[in-house]
Amino acid sequence: MIHSLILTALPQALRFWSRLPLPVFSFEVDPHGRPDMERLAPVTPLAGAALGLAAAIVLVVAAFIGLPATMVAILAVAALAVMTGAMHEDGLADVADGFGGGATLERKLEIMRDSRIGAYGATALMLALAARVSLIASLLTATGSPWHAAFILIAAAGMSRICGILPLVLLGPARADGAGASAGRLTGHAWRLGAVPAAIAAAVLAWLGTGHFMSVLAPLFGIAAAYAVTSLAERQIGGQTGDVCGAAVMLSEVAMLAAALAPLGWHA
Repeated sequence: MIHSLILTALPQALRFWSRLPLPVFSFEVDPHGRPDMERLAPVTPLAGAALGLAAAIVLVVAAFIGLPATMVAILAVAALAVMTGAMHEDGLADVADGFGGGATLERKLEIMRDSRIGAYGATALMLALAARVSLIASLLTATGSPWHAAFILIAAAGMSRICGILPLVLLGPARADGAGASAGRLTGHAWRLGAVPAAIAAAVLAWLGTGHFMSVLAPLFGIAAAYAVTSLAERQIGGQTGDVCGAAVMLSEVAMLAAALAPLGWHA
């Protein structure tokens, strides 16, 4: 049953979380239909890890041809952004603009739907990109191995995707239409089916990547970041949207990378 779920749901999860041109497989019934988050949640970390693996390959290749750590990190982050169509980055920018620039609920939602980016959004986006590049470059330097940094990148990419749908568990849609409304509520059971094995796998990868036992706590920091975004969204707009989920993915990834790196600095 588990193998069947992975086989049938993983391609649709990859389509949902990325812009990769996947073919339609013979075993798929409705490959481009409305995503069923109850069904996709358990395989969401696998989809994220697959994207992380592709970015990790870019990281390892760039490191082995002799590029400096910062350039290697930029290429890895760029690979993730290209594969996802920068949808998580867009979500973070929209949330920052809406929450920062809107005085009323209606105005916040209106700003978040606007495709233009404002000062709050641009600042949040630049800081998040800089944080990811800086943390990955620091992991390359601190671990001394692109392979070790690759393990952590895969862990963060997989775990952050399941963290990104935590708002669907805790909040209802903030508006009647849009991605958040389309996804609807997600049961805690379905979320835990993805989150628990993902957290265990991410903890192991973080430990393998850093060699420090405290790095196994990194997934908890990813969940904490997603919960913080969810709580902020509840106060600001009374619910979740697709942008809120995108922001949760971005900040969870940053939190995980930072939490994995921090123990290495204690003994530097």
